[in-house]
Amino acid sequence: MQIIGEKINGTRKQVNEAVVDRDGDFIRRLAREQAAAGADLLDVNAGTTPDREPDDLVWLVKCVQEEVQVPLCLDSANPVALADALKHVVGEPMINSINGDRDRLETILPLVVNHKCMVIALAMDESGIPKSVDDRMNVMRRVFRATREAGVPDEKVYVDPLIMTVATDTSAGLTALESIRAVRREYPEAHITSGLSNISFGLPGRSLINRTFLTLAMEAGLDSAIVDLTSRELFESLLITEMLLGRDPFCRRYTKTFKAGRIGTR
Repeated sequence: MQIIGEKINGTRKQVNEAVVDRDGDFIRRLAREQAAAGADLLDVNAGTTPDREPDDLVWLVKCVQEEVQVPLCLDSANPVALADALKHVVGEPMINSINGDRDRLETILPLVVNHKCMVIALAMDESGIPKSVDDRMNVMRRVFRATREAGVPDEKVYVDPLIMTVATDTSAGLTALESIRAVRREYPEAHITSGLSNISFGLPGRSLINRTFLTLAMEAGLDSAIVDLTSRELFESLLITEMLLGRDPFCRRYTKTFKAGRIGTR
């Protein structure tokens, strides 16, 4: 299970203020905490206006890389910001994201190809997020035709089936789970990721909802997630689910982490 740390995101008020004020200490602390918690990649999203985003994303990349050596997931729809940031990334990054929108494919997919990046592909296009599983899969078929024609291996594509909140659509959870299963069947070499906390938006007890849905999604085929790995309860659910699904040989990761005191009774 590959975990992408979600906390360095400019849509969060404190992160946005840190980016605007160039508060490097705050950003480095977020990077350090997520790396210590075991994040495999760190999402880096400036979240600022298009005119200043290139400079802000470059600053974030430099700031995070000063503190940790965890690979970065560059989160932007701005091809100029992505191109500038890629010049400063150490190692192989991930780009978040492309989708079925022709403009997005034409402007961002070449960056993926040129830098041999991993890429997140959203199950949506210029018309928005399809409601049905079939319509989402039609979008993904279009995306995979483009990535394959461009020479991007399926294993470098991380499909985001788009998890929506159950607060406004009680079928959203089932739609997401069925989409995960459909992607896994049709594109077995691809990875599947998503912003897990979307499922609980607008509801109380969000942590409980998130970790319960994580278990269901992992059984359906999710093998990556954009989450707050510093949540002890969510990390517990992740490790236990991996173990029960037979993905933790000899239960070593679970027992090692338990003995270290990172899960279980405090």
